Amino acid sequence: MAEMSDPVAYRFRLQDAPLGAQMLFVAFGALVLVPLLTGLDPNVALFTAGAGTLLFQLVTKGKVPVFLASSFAFIPALIYGVKTWGLPPTLCGLAASGVVYMLLAMAIKVRGPEVLERVLPAVVTGPVIMVIGLKLAPVAVNMALGKAGDGSIQLVPETPALVVSMIALATTMLVSILGRGWLKLLPILCGVATGYVAALFMGMVSFAPVEAAAWLAMPAFVAPVWSWEAVLFILPIAIAPAIEHVGDVLAIGQVANKNFVKDPGIHRTLLGDGLATTMAALLGGPPNTTYSEVSGAVALTKSFNPAVMTWAAITAITLAFVGKLGALLQTVPVPVMGGILIILFGAITVVGMNALVRAKDDLLNPRTMVIIAVILVFGLGDMGLTIGDFSLRGIGLAGVSGIVLNLILPGRHE
Repeated sequence: MAEMSDPVAYRFRLQDAPLGAQMLFVAFGALVLVPLLTGLDPNVALFTAGAGTLLFQLVTKGKVPVFLASSFAFIPALIYGVKTWGLPPTLCGLAASGVVYMLLAMAIKVRGPEVLERVLPAVVTGPVIMVIGLKLAPVAVNMALGKAGDGSIQLVPETPALVVSMIALATTMLVSILGRGWLKLLPILCGVATGYVAALFMGMVSFAPVEAAAWLAMPAFVAPVWSWEAVLFILPIAIAPAIEHVGDVLAIGQVANKNFVKDPGIHRTLLGDGLATTMAALLGGPPNTTYSEVSGAVALTKSFNPAVMTWAAITAITLAFVGKLGALLQTVPVPVMGGILIILFGAITVVGMNALVRAKDDLLNPRTMVIIAVILVFGLGDMGLTIGDFSLRGIGLAGVSGIVLNLILPGRHE
């Protein structure tokens, strides 16, 4: 345990409960958006975010002030998996992705953090992240126009849907760019709230499900069912949030002026994230990841005490049992979510581009060009490989191909 004078020392105090609730408020919009987009239960997502954060703190000895919640990187896998195999098999693949984190944590423990750069350099992770963002661009546009994600059904008339989605989009952009202090940390929540109000005025919202829901209710937990296809499809997608995790740990270390890569160790933080992700999938929740916006709130408030995140986790678990809250969240109209997704999926793509730019590789180098080209075309073109009952396609095949090409092609940087 750190000295009491250390601002990052774990001190569980009742007076920090309101601050923990504020941290959850910062994460709330992004946390519940993933289950709303993918058909999962938002109350389950709240529960698994809280339980996952507590599990992470246990593994990291309560030394890192971060909050874990729904990962955007797995949205494409969730949407495709639920449509193709159903939710329980998809959850099996998500649970296996947490095992990837654990294996990477073991490799880092044995070989050091440099093993990530050797196996998963920017030339692989950058294009994979870009594919994750670009793959669902049509889904965002369809929802913004009032259609189902696949465009098969017109749920809301196109003109009012476009008005609502653009209001949500514009609000999110303006808060991201012009917001100050706490407001700058809440672009998604502000966009959803503003779009929701506009949808209310246009008669798109029905409160019948809220009236029918009980005040207290058990979250709708779902158990996974074994599926090799879902596992092999989703596993490669785990490399993107694994790299993101390392960046988030470095960032919160800079904010708190602590070397968390050394103590408790990046292997422990990655292990905690992996266990939290697997636990979430076993209960029917989305995979967990460290939330950068919460790290921003830590920097803003100078609240480095990790116990604040314990209070945020306790608040999330408590809200998970409020049935009317889950019902209210599910009344958010499709155009509101579509407006948010336009900027969200674009932002994911930019993160992948930024990884390539920061790596300072010559993108016209034949080796680099080949790897990036194969990943992008395989992923966006939905290339498939089928051998008997085994099938791998799209993002999954793109990720595997990128890793293999980087390992076998000559001229790899050590």
